[in-house]
Amino acid sequence: MLPTPGLTAIPPEDEALRAPVRAFLQAAMRGIGPEARARAWLGFDADFSRALAQQGWIGLTLPRAYGGGGRSGFARFVLLEELLTAGAPVSAHWIADRQTAPLILRYGTPAQRDFYVPRIIRGEAFFCIGMSEPDTGSDLASVRTRATRNAGGWLLNGRKIWTTNAHRSHYMCALVRTSGTPEDRHQGLSQVIVDLSLPGITVRPIRDVAGDAHFCEVLFEDVQLPADALIGEEGSGWKQVTAELAFERSGPERIYSSLVLAEAWLGELRAAGAVSAAATEATGRIAGNLAVLRAMSLAVADQLDKGLNPEFDAALVKDLGTEFEQALPGWIQAALERDGRAASPGLARTLAYVNQIAPSYSLRGGTRQILRGIIARSLGLR
Repeated sequence: MLPTPGLTAIPPEDEALRAPVRAFLQAAMRGIGPEARARAWLGFDADFSRALAQQGWIGLTLPRAYGGGGRSGFARFVLLEELLTAGAPVSAHWIADRQTAPLILRYGTPAQRDFYVPRIIRGEAFFCIGMSEPDTGSDLASVRTRATRNAGGWLLNGRKIWTTNAHRSHYMCALVRTSGTPEDRHQGLSQVIVDLSLPGITVRPIRDVAGDAHFCEVLFEDVQLPADALIGEEGSGWKQVTAELAFERSGPERIYSSLVLAEAWLGELRAAGAVSAAATEATGRIAGNLAVLRAMSLAVADQLDKGLNPEFDAALVKDLGTEFEQALPGWIQAALERDGRAASPGLARTLAYVNQIAPSYSLRGGTRQILRGIIARSLGLR
């Protein structure tokens, strides 16, 4: 790609990664239809994740000392674009690679780094994130799950909900209260690593409207954690988790969740050999929004690569990206209806799935109300 004045450009050495990744995915995804590929980063396939690890594509930006690739955030951006556009099943390793490993490297002890990070990079340790709780909505500061210090380390009690892949993960990185009460808000919050095989843990998958069960409720009843379960300093959980959320909110997955649907629809338009005014209008909307959002996401990747914390920018990308992802299936549906033609069975099933799952895009990574609060605060409006 040629540099664009005023915009962040992917360096040539990182753009060169696109060809081998695309070739790998074409072979790995051959014969898989758009309905399955539309599940993309919600698709759990441990074997696929380990195959990526063997290519050196998990932990691409992590230090070589731990087995990582030592590459820039732009290289990871290229990798994620190709994975999501292809609809690859990446959710097994996704959270650990995107959030947990950088968190442990930044705040963890040397022993935690040595134990967890190489396993994440090899595709041997899958993590989920324990943030939301029942009856608290998106208000993370009102966390009630509590870890109490005792002779053995920490005694954990409470519940987490909407925890993606808890029933398939080895560990949870949980935001818990280690002192004070929920009324203390940000004070007294800490992060702990929970081995999900420990006694006292119950995981209950939650089936969604699309028939999938990737969200879970997790119950902790007198779960004994070791002393070294704590990540970073006790009471610094809020600072740590807000830094972690910048990784979650700004990547291509906040833009490309509906893109397999768009690719399937465009493929049918190409095969038909004629494009109507309705299809042209919808294509223009998709391309225009995607170009702007991609440029914004790349700018955040540049900031993260420089070690900055672009909380405001990431919130903007997530909020606007969610709006785009949720609108896209409606644009395609409207174009099909205006043209008076039926979609193929594969496209129809893909469209139905994305329409069903799209409302959840507003929940993951923070609701739009929370994000707009962050934006307003950053602009001095609250």
